[in-house]
Amino acid sequence: MDLLGFSPSYASYGSLSIGFSLFAPDGLLCYTNHFLNASKQRVPELPPMDVFVTTADAVLEPPILTVNTVLSLKNNIQVGAPFRYFLDESKPSSANSRDFQKEWKYMKEEYEQLSRRIENAAQQPFPIGLTGELAVFSQTELRNHPTIVKVLWENKEGQPEGLPHLIYVSREKRPKNPHHYKAGAMNVLTRVSGLMTNAPFMLNLDCDMFVNNRQIFQQAMCLMLGSKNEQDCAFIQCPQLFYDRPQDLLLLHEYIGKGIVGIQGPYYGGTGCFHRRKVIYGLWPDEAENQGKLYDNVLLKECGNSKEFITSAVHALKGKTDYFASNLSKSLEAAQQVASCSYEYGTGWGKKFGWIYGSLVEDILTGLTIHTKGWRSGYCSPDPPAFLGCAPPDGPAVMVQQKRWTTGLLEIFFSKHNPVIGTLKGNLQFRQCLAYLWLLVWGFRSIFELCYATLPAYCILTNSNFLPKVQEPGIYFIVAPFVIHHLYTLSEFIRTGFSVYSWWVGQCMARIVTMTAWLFGVINVILKLLGLSEMVFEITQKGLSTSSDGGDDDDEGKFVFDESPVFVSVTTVVLVHLTALATGLLGPQPISVGKGSGLAEFFCSVFLLVAFWPIVEGLFRKGKYGIPLSTIIKSAALALFFVYLSKL
Repeated sequence: MDLLGFSPSYASYGSLSIGFSLFAPDGLLCYTNHFLNASKQRVPELPPMDVFVTTADAVLEPPILTVNTVLSLKNNIQVGAPFRYFLDESKPSSANSRDFQKEWKYMKEEYEQLSRRIENAAQQPFPIGLTGELAVFSQTELRNHPTIVKVLWENKEGQPEGLPHLIYVSREKRPKNPHHYKAGAMNVLTRVSGLMTNAPFMLNLDCDMFVNNRQIFQQAMCLMLGSKNEQDCAFIQCPQLFYDRPQDLLLLHEYIGKGIVGIQGPYYGGTGCFHRRKVIYGLWPDEAENQGKLYDNVLLKECGNSKEFITSAVHALKGKTDYFASNLSKSLEAAQQVASCSYEYGTGWGKKFGWIYGSLVEDILTGLTIHTKGWRSGYCSPDPPAFLGCAPPDGPAVMVQQKRWTTGLLEIFFSKHNPVIGTLKGNLQFRQCLAYLWLLVWGFRSIFELCYATLPAYCILTNSNFLPKVQEPGIYFIVAPFVIHHLYTLSEFIRTGFSVYSWWVGQCMARIVTMTAWLFGVINVILKLLGLSEMVFEITQKGLSTSSDGGDDDDEGKFVFDESPVFVSVTTVVLVHLTALATGLLGPQPISVGKGSGLAEFFCSVFLLVAFWPIVEGLFRKGKYGIPLSTIIKSAALALFFVYLSKL
């Protein structure tokens, strides 16, 4: 196991089967056969579980991230990810024995050497000169290669305390064959795991989400196997949290994720989610009571032409847990077949069952499809958090992620999977439908915010007004909702344990993201609906943060820019407001107390500039912290055009 840097000093955990992929990777698959003894008081032996860890790009998603995630699943220690375990803050104190300090230092050096070797290997996209079992990787192109399934480690004795199975999976990819991005990878891993282990439960993780709480497996199984939930709970979602920016997404989980638990349950978030295999195979809640006996035989034929896989699917649908390959090597030929790019032709994969195709956010779409059938989902948020990951490292990465989310959500809204249709024709509850609609229409906010953001500047430039004067009673109807909204959002941050500064940073980022990534997400969907563009899945750049607070103090608070057109819109708005304020304060028309622009419009303009302060600073900075000159020129041209139209 030198490839993953295993050390005898780590205690092994459970019996795992991992589908592991480094080159042209699609994901990881883990299989746990036993859990800790705490849950065995009720169930003598808990059912096994497959774990998928997905990864797609060795540059944007460094392989060392995947290694840390895999090790965190296989090590029975609280801090399972080595890069967190070997932080300077975790260095053994003088109270520890000398032998322990020496061993800790030795293991850290070994891990650092491993990291350097993996980084060097990742910089060679076309391995040359590989022989033996690794010959399949030689001269292999990233998106043009055959199926690669390798059993890197097999626990032949089946000992619970032995090292788990380790399986490398990379599905076949050809330039002219659509591979459906992450949804396609998850479907391949589901089929491969069905042939090799066929565990009734599955956990999927992104390559940067390591296990942070050792008890999460037992807690999730308690929810899955509970007397009330066993027949109607399709999946258990854990909140997606980050160790380097804890405030990101936390409030969404605290106030939305927990809020919809009482309806049909939380959304499927794409990572940190425990699935029931037979639900992924398309089982409906009313069929679950009969353990799949009512399952349509025609649908079984839509699983593909692999007899071995259909046999395993029948066992899974009937609730049997005794079917799995005693010798993993015997399943390799069938695994090669189900991981080919042509296997899904004429089947229901991605359409009727599995991870559903048709959106860049396959997780939300898959969860919505499951809820529409009438299934419920559960929520598990232990303390400490179950899984932790690393947030997008800079501004451009955040924009890529947010634009993809917005585009994918609007794709669902304009598709046959719209939750309104799911309520009218399916079993999606009305309140759950409203919760999905709230999420899907995020992007539309950008249009209204852009209009409101330019309105104060327009009024100043034209010496008009859209708000009551300060001395008029009507101003209170404007100020009161404004103050109440900000006080309420501030209280949310404080109740969750964050500072006032974190709240303000969150407010600023919300305005910036809405007027950049969300706006371009809307434009993407409009172009797609008009047939002028096709959706492209953009992978978010990830990286390890080597400090406990998540970054360099010198870089804290600085926004990073690139030449992406996504920054043109917000830069244009900032330039328009700077021009309007300069015109209003220095021009021949002063602030009016009667007709024309008043203090309210000027306050709105100043408030927007303060909220967009990272953009204002970017106008005067250089390097990666400054807005590129090409973006400034484009924005200046658009700003002058806006001013010209306003003056007409």
